[in-house]
Amino acid sequence: MAFTNLQGRTQTSLSEINVVPLVDVVLVLLIIFMLTAPIIQSGIEVNVPKTKTVNELTKELLVVSINRKQQLFVGSDPININELELRLQTRIKDPESAMLYLRADEEVPFGTIARVMDRARQAGVTNINVVTQPEK
Repeated sequence: MAFTNLQGRTQTSLSEINVVPLVDVVLVLLIIFMLTAPIIQSGIEVNVPKTKTVNELTKELLVVSINRKQQLFVGSDPININELELRLQTRIKDPESAMLYLRADEEVPFGTIARVMDRARQAGVTNINVVTQPEK
């Protein structure tokens, strides 16, 4: 598109898009996602039982999860039940004062939960809490 100025000369408009701000924004968003991705808790789907009394916790905790297929996870890492005792011993400095949170799907048989709790006790952890969600 051409324009004429006061002197009668023809000028053209600038039709290029400046991509530098776009690249800056994209890089900032990429850095934000890279930093927040490890912080987001694992996507292990566990439908925990509902109870009337629930305590909400906000600090970083040692969580052992058992999903519907009875797969065991420490944090977000899948693990074999035979390796649980050794993994807990390496992650916990003082097992007597450590707190372990057990997230188990409500369809997991109690025998599986009891075996996991037994392995945790063999690792020296005596304070084991079961995670639930509030009833509506």
